[in-house]
Amino acid sequence: MTTSDTSYRSPGLRYHYQPIVDRPKFMWPGDAGVAVWVIPNVEYYPYDRPGASVNDRAAVAMPDVLNHSWRDYGVRVGIWRLFECFDEVGVRVSATLNSEVCDEYPRLIEEGTNRGWEWIGHGTNNSIRLQTLDKAEEAEMVITVLDRIESGSGARPRGWLGPGLSESHDTLDILQRAGVEYVCDWVADDLPFWMDAGDGRILSIPYSIEMNDMELVLRQRLTGPEYHRRLLDQYEQLRAESVREGRGRVMAIPVHPFLVGQAHRIGYLADALHYIASQRDTWLATGSEIMEAFAQAGQ
Repeated sequence: MTTSDTSYRSPGLRYHYQPIVDRPKFMWPGDAGVAVWVIPNVEYYPYDRPGASVNDRAAVAMPDVLNHSWRDYGVRVGIWRLFECFDEVGVRVSATLNSEVCDEYPRLIEEGTNRGWEWIGHGTNNSIRLQTLDKAEEAEMVITVLDRIESGSGARPRGWLGPGLSESHDTLDILQRAGVEYVCDWVADDLPFWMDAGDGRILSIPYSIEMNDMELVLRQRLTGPEYHRRLLDQYEQLRAESVREGRGRVMAIPVHPFLVGQAHRIGYLADALHYIASQRDTWLATGSEIMEAFAQAGQ
């Protein structure tokens, strides 16, 4: 393999190795250097099942009232702060959605849909991982999720994020054949890239573990000011690279209502988004808009 050869693919992977410095030059609409998309995770955690935990000691036995009710705070209280924050800033939102939210919290679907949120398929609930299903069960789940979100919101999801960013070896094929056009599970790049799937290909759009509040707030225990600074550090570096190289970047900001939706954190997210949105070379976009712009640029 030569230094300029981009045909190499590691065994088992669906995409070729292609360093970002070898990617074609292009900028986002309006000559923007950074496409920023904000991804609230709107999820359902069944009672008496494991889930995200703020207190691991309480999670060792069921019922886990402490952690379940902490997660429930997000859909009862925290998400309303996110609605207000995104409305004020004018953020175009792409929300990952467990389809059972349509049954458990239909008010959230109504509120998001009225605001023009894009809904991304995110499994049925956040306690089932795709690796635990056989191929037929997984295919049935994908169709169930897409159908239920479409019936609940009026729009069929074009994108997908596995619960816990989980996939089986069959997931990409199942998604592509079900009509899903992009996935967010592969956190391998700052630009979209194509992956072989099903009867053709599917686009991977940059999501982020590094910018995810589950990592920054829950696991790294960043304070509000530290979280704010981390968002801006990421943004400024991506913007500088895009200007220097003439090659756009994508910044993903995944958030959870039970984390940044807390009263003592929401202001730090809002301040960071206000700053980012005020920069002229920034494009606030949805996942589908990023996908369409990338494809139209011939990437």
